Amino acid sequence: MARIIAVANQKGGVGKTTTAVNLAAALAAAKRKVLLVDLDPQGNATMASGVDKRVAKPNGCEVLLDEAPIEQAIVKTEAHYDLLPGNGDLTAAELKLMDAIARENRLKDALAKVADRYDTILIDCPPSLHLLTLNALAAANGLLIPVQCEYFALEGLSSLLDTVKAVRQRLNPTLEIEGLLRTMYDVRNNLGNEVSAQLTTHFGDKVLRSIIPRNVRLAEAPSHGQPIHLYDRSSRGAIAYIGLAGEIIRRERGQNAPAANEVVTPMLHESDETLDDVVDIHQE
Repeated sequence: MARIIAVANQKGGVGKTTTAVNLAAALAAAKRKVLLVDLDPQGNATMASGVDKRVAKPNGCEVLLDEAPIEQAIVKTEAHYDLLPGNGDLTAAELKLMDAIARENRLKDALAKVADRYDTILIDCPPSLHLLTLNALAAANGLLIPVQCEYFALEGLSSLLDTVKAVRQRLNPTLEIEGLLRTMYDVRNNLGNEVSAQLTTHFGDKVLRSIIPRNVRLAEAPSHGQPIHLYDRSSRGAIAYIGLAGEIIRRERGQNAPAANEVVTPMLHESDETLDDVVDIHQE
């Protein structure tokens, strides 16, 4: 049975879709059977996977509305993971479901039909805490929270954690925090280092050891319809997501996280920082 992980943060621009797409590709490269669900009406995960959201029919909208079986909507991608496409139709689906019975469990019920085919199912959530995100949290075993190391990122976390608490009480008592993932990280930024330290202080081992650096190649890859693993597998961004996939797999198996220098090497820039400097920051 698949482990279902929702990738969510109501704050936009934190690398949520980038994480969902590239983690799916990295896990698939590790020979895991992966399904990526694009639950964001923007359809960015669909486009970044090389699938045209404008012509993807049926898609997540029809699945949520019970107008098409999920098996017919799933498509294969060049990066060897499967995709349930999403686009602007999801906004209409959300509106139509407002008065539906058991509306928060539509995605959970759909995924149950294919869960035995996959090792991991990743859900890319919209940057909000509305019905689509509630569907993802109701279906998921774990919640992966990308966090940009900036001041306002900490502020937004409280609302998300309140929502998680409510979901546990009313919809999904098994939902766990998979981890907080620091994204777009620059070791030369003092504020970023301070926010990183605060995250570690408040959330302890829930803060993943893997760190996603600021990387131009990561930003370029979606415009080519490819995960970073295919676009530039030697880039720091690609290496970082391979490290993240390894950490996720180890956590599933209950093993210890890798040594810090296994996952922070991609953070190094063409500057005077040494690996020791990065490890010191990483282990705050």
